[in-house]
Amino acid sequence: MGLHVVIASPQGYKPDPAIVALAQADAKNNGGCVEVIDDPSEAVRNADVLYTDVWASMGQEAESNVRKVAFKGYQINSDLLKRANQSAIVLHCLPAHRGEEITDDVIEGFNRLSLTKLRTVCTLKRRLWR
Repeated sequence: MGLHVVIASPQGYKPDPAIVALAQADAKNNGGCVEVIDDPSEAVRNADVLYTDVWASMGQEAESNVRKVAFKGYQINSDLLKRANQSAIVLHCLPAHRGEEITDDVIEGFNRLSLTKLRTVCTLKRRLWR
């Protein structure tokens, strides 16, 4: 049983197409699929798991304001969550920039998990993409 992974990202910030192609081939061989789209509302439709991280990581601080504009519509908030499955969980690698990539109500919600609570997810993620 494979995973159906949908990545929503604005133009200019899409994952490396060569890596996506490898992931798509691997997913296909395992009964899953990988898609890269622009629309976060479409990406979360009926999703079981949503994952986000900061928009500007360490070393990208100079790009912070540009990235805030580019990723503005990609915030995980209660309106976006309405499109996901009712039991969906939200993962964040922390530290979160509340009000940017995720809202307070979502990160503090009952079925929302931070990766400090799920440290094994980081290891799992690395293993999945090898």
